[in-house]
Amino acid sequence: MNTPTPPNFGAFLDRLPFDTFNEMQQDFMERSRGDKPLMLLAPTGSGKTLAYLVPLAHEIQETFPASSALIIVPSRELALQIEQVFKSLKTNLNVCTCYGGHAFKTEANRLKENPALVIGTPGRLSEHAQMGNMVMPGLKTVVLDEFDKSLQFGFHDQLKVIFDNLNGNQKYLLTSATNLESMPDFLPFDNFETLDYLKDSPESRLDLKLVRTSSVEKVDTLMRLLADFEQESTLVFCNHRDAVNRISTHLSENHFPHDILHGGMEQIDREKNLFKFRSGAQQLLVATDLASRGLDIPEIKHVVHYQLPPKKNAFIHRNGRTARMFASGQSYLVLAHEESLPDYLEKELPEYTLPEDFKIPEESALVCLYISAGKKDKVSKGDVVGFLTKKGSLDGSEIGLISILDHATYVAIPKDKVQHLLHRTSGEKLKKVKVKVAVAS
Repeated sequence: MNTPTPPNFGAFLDRLPFDTFNEMQQDFMERSRGDKPLMLLAPTGSGKTLAYLVPLAHEIQETFPASSALIIVPSRELALQIEQVFKSLKTNLNVCTCYGGHAFKTEANRLKENPALVIGTPGRLSEHAQMGNMVMPGLKTVVLDEFDKSLQFGFHDQLKVIFDNLNGNQKYLLTSATNLESMPDFLPFDNFETLDYLKDSPESRLDLKLVRTSSVEKVDTLMRLLADFEQESTLVFCNHRDAVNRISTHLSENHFPHDILHGGMEQIDREKNLFKFRSGAQQLLVATDLASRGLDIPEIKHVVHYQLPPKKNAFIHRNGRTARMFASGQSYLVLAHEESLPDYLEKELPEYTLPEDFKIPEESALVCLYISAGKKDKVSKGDVVGFLTKKGSLDGSEIGLISILDHATYVAIPKDKVQHLLHRTSGEKLKKVKVKVAVAS
């Protein structure tokens, strides 16, 4: 069934890189107009973020300051991604994003200005609630995005603090890519409608393959497997950050290009490494489950499970990084002989045979460029393009993905253009500010 796009929402399509919303998005947009709590269940990569952001943006734009919204997410990366998607709708509404590692005082001051939209993690939002910063007199809608992940991360107490700080008159929208067996009793509502697009979703064309090895040779086997992918975009999952660091050390000793991502890293390094992976400046990312959900990572060819997660939901979300929107993809399970497959997997999986010889891949033809100015300096993507073409002598077609953070900007450019560009931009100004330009290592 194709639900017609509500006419007021269709105007946002002019600002988005596609011509129509998908069936799930149209259905959710229509049903979210009601006042009853609504849970959306839909696969990873199906467009859940836009499904709730578009009606939110429309409602707030029409009625602010009489109405505003709060979006609660399990990770800072997801918070920042949602902020960027919201800004792509070009509403000119004020948004405040709150997460650990960000300046608390800056967030508190922004919250006092009564923003139209607040996005944040449970831990940081609960801190603001306890400090009396979360007043939001016009708060009409609360979105719990990737809600099951928040519960898995153990945010029960923080969520309760946030809910207790609200007046109880809000509408609730919840999203998840996996069904929940039961809902916690601290939620400020008892009954909710469920819009389930999991049960009707077509089979993902995902090939699961088993790579057998010994415990002693497991890291070496992983490296040989990765070399066999010949620079195709690959995400390696581990259960713990220690394993990520151990693999990274081994890859570095063998001069194998890669980056890592886990919760123990500084936020600026996490953002930089994610950007490099998104932009193609890095083809291999070794990560914990921090990279398994909600992150704006383009089509990934291979997902490798160096360590298998104990629960099926985590396995599903990891694999959701590839075969997104039911495209084809490859998933590999690296299993030592003494390790056994978990109960949620079939015991008979096709085995992948590695070639005897392998070659360490070359680095990407793109590099990540760092510029020491960002959103706080009023820098836009147009400013960056102008700076790199006029001051750096780049052709516009040579400028790849651009990411503008609060105090820094990252840009993907061809490696063979770097030295000339660095020479040309040395000591130059961007938006009347003298900036440092360097390769982000």
